[in-house]
Amino acid sequence: MSCAVKEGPTVNPQAPVVVTGASGYIGSWIVRRLLEAGHTVRGTVRDPDKKSGLEHLHKLAHDHPGRLTLAKADLLDDGAFDAPMRGCELVVHNASPFIIAGIRDPDRELVQPALTGTRNVLSAVDRAPSVKRVVLTSSMVAIYGDAEEAERVPGGVFTEEQWNTTSSLEHQPYSYSKTVAEREAWRIQQAQDRWDLVTLHPGLVLGPSLTTASASTSLAIMKQFADGTMLAGAAELYFGVVDVRDVAEWHVRAGFTPEAKGRYLITADTLSLLQIGRILRRRFGELYAFPRTKVPKFLYRVIAPALGYTRTFVDRNVGYPLAFDSSRSRTDLGLSYRPLDDTIAEHFQQMLDDRVVKRIPFLPVNRDLRQPAAAPN
Repeated sequence: MSCAVKEGPTVNPQAPVVVTGASGYIGSWIVRRLLEAGHTVRGTVRDPDKKSGLEHLHKLAHDHPGRLTLAKADLLDDGAFDAPMRGCELVVHNASPFIIAGIRDPDRELVQPALTGTRNVLSAVDRAPSVKRVVLTSSMVAIYGDAEEAERVPGGVFTEEQWNTTSSLEHQPYSYSKTVAEREAWRIQQAQDRWDLVTLHPGLVLGPSLTTASASTSLAIMKQFADGTMLAGAAELYFGVVDVRDVAEWHVRAGFTPEAKGRYLITADTLSLLQIGRILRRRFGELYAFPRTKVPKFLYRVIAPALGYTRTFVDRNVGYPLAFDSSRSRTDLGLSYRPLDDTIAEHFQQMLDDRVVKRIPFLPVNRDLRQPAAAPN
């Protein structure tokens, strides 16, 4: 499928920006970065009146008076996004479930929110004559399905040219949901010529969260480094990793850079679970249950079902190094990536500060990582 688009539009920075999934781990950072850059934001959430879980957005609204409003919009509700989009020129579609383990009904839990949600959002874009550009949060898993595929791509390096063709409802359903949703987005975009589409493909997103209410799998993975899950060792799994604050900044740049077009891999570097554990040990010492060794593949294959993973997943992913070419994100969007050592340490420190992870009493507490920080350049 070709993702070529004509030269992009110039989006009016004074027009409000719609951000779907505004309360989520990535979405809330996108909202914050837009507000810090002086934009007005309309964030969509499932229930703007709920009693808890939106405190971080209310704080952002308080800190940026008159520039953040929340609108009720369910991904499965056709027409729910029409009102928020009136008068907007940029839409950031970030809302999509991120679940990789414990899935009972992949079509209901993953595919329909991702696919139908994308259709509903972009149908609203088609009905909103002011919209010029959509930035879609896709994923690295829309580019490849299993790590073993690295052996079949040129030079063993994944680029934006590849598409995931191996995932399905039965195998890697999260990856499948992101792939079919992005393909649908490009199909809808190419059926018209008024608005353009830019898709961003982050890897494993880490870094401090603006809320403890998020159910992001990224946060669950980080918690496993301290709760004893990896005490006996870590599976030899590799991930393209990126800081959540960089991901947010890339969304803003993709929205307001006219030359941005097509697909962008968003990753700072590739790390294994064991490498992440070593970074944490260097920063936080030996007393937490960080992994010290690799679990042999044959053994992980035995225990994988108890951890929520299939043996097919183990066969196709454990022990296969990964490499990604994210140079287009640097050249087209003009940014550099934060050092991942800092990303990982700051993420873990924030979990300690929020008591998501129990802090060893005599270790120092670092600064509040949620204070506004300068954007990378």
